[in-house]
Amino acid sequence: MSDITAPGFPEEEVRRRARLGAAAAFPPPGEYGQVLYGGGRVPAGSGAPDALDALRLVPPVFMPGRLARLVELGHEPTYRDVDLEVTVGGFHSALPLYLSALGSTRAAGDRGLGLALSRQAGVMGVPLVIGENVTSVHGYGRGGDAPGDSSVLARLVAYAETAPEGRGGVVVQQSTEDADAEVWNLAYSDPAAQPLLDSGRLAFELKAGQGAKPGLGGMTVLPEAAAERMREHFVVDPLFEGRRVLRSGSPGTLTEEILRQQIRLMRNNYPRARVWVKLPPGRDVADAARLAVAAGADAVTVDGAEGGTGWAPEVFLGQVGLPLAECLRRLGGPLPGLLVSGGMWEGGRAVKCLALGATAVGLGRAALLAVAEDPRQGLARLVECLALEMRLLISALGKYRPDVLGPEDLWSPSVPPSNRLDSSR
Repeated sequence: MSDITAPGFPEEEVRRRARLGAAAAFPPPGEYGQVLYGGGRVPAGSGAPDALDALRLVPPVFMPGRLARLVELGHEPTYRDVDLEVTVGGFHSALPLYLSALGSTRAAGDRGLGLALSRQAGVMGVPLVIGENVTSVHGYGRGGDAPGDSSVLARLVAYAETAPEGRGGVVVQQSTEDADAEVWNLAYSDPAAQPLLDSGRLAFELKAGQGAKPGLGGMTVLPEAAAERMREHFVVDPLFEGRRVLRSGSPGTLTEEILRQQIRLMRNNYPRARVWVKLPPGRDVADAARLAVAAGADAVTVDGAEGGTGWAPEVFLGQVGLPLAECLRRLGGPLPGLLVSGGMWEGGRAVKCLALGATAVGLGRAALLAVAEDPRQGLARLVECLALEMRLLISALGKYRPDVLGPEDLWSPSVPPSNRLDSSR
């Protein structure tokens, strides 16, 4: 078990799921017949609820969708009859889920968790994003890196070797600094990536920002000696004791025209790869998302202010960027290829995002904690529990596919009572 921690995140509940799998969706079985559970109980792991947590999923009494499924199946449907398979950014996925970008941070790199995560994601066929600046910190991997390293190529190969045919895909981010190393060119021409490319399971993601520190580039803390070779491409500040320094990447510059042209260049230069765009929780996030889709992006990832796995200034963590719920409100409904992330770890929050227009949700800290708990099976067990909760919740709403969820499945305590009456009709 790794020593990484995640303050403010339901770490213990995520680790329990990584150990127990689907059984962790329920109270301990030893309490059955002894403990009386009922409505109003605060779920384990819940902290201070945000606007997304405050929403409730509300099944109707009359369920024509269930009747249609009954006729289709020839028997009364159950939660097992929910089909979670969806297309995530051009990839066929067994469930509406992807693994958010884990970049060059020590948590994902030095401990080998990034590689363990790649293997488990591959086995499940869940799309995986390899984050920015991995090449500049851990290397691309061409030229004989030792097995077990954290390079881009090692993570890509670990995924490709374990992924089932036709399922999942790998997404490679490229930052401003990565562009100097031509990471996308390396991956596009690499023989190891050809099986993914030939099967339409390779994508490149243009990162326009991130949830934990919108407006800033990637940041890591490094030993002073290790940072020396990076001074050419990064800002290096000697802020800390113990001969450690802060390494900061450029956030890059975007305007509407630059974003449009960047997507056009990706389409032209890498015609066999999918195009993903990652947006920060900025005030104009809806405009940027619509522009990216109109310009030809296969997926637009919106990272809410609750997101992030890496190093960020504390003033950003609590005071900068829109919460994910507000991002979804501004987006105003379904958008082709919309993916969202920010505090995901259990089924309720995920299904609410799907009802608000997302195609899939991304795991970040929860995925890292799961592989930290068990590098061989932790992520698979966490996803097993998440999938069961999604099936239970979606079937309870009288629906049997994620893409038919909608705002009618949600109730908000913040809506005035008169409007609640209107919306219930």
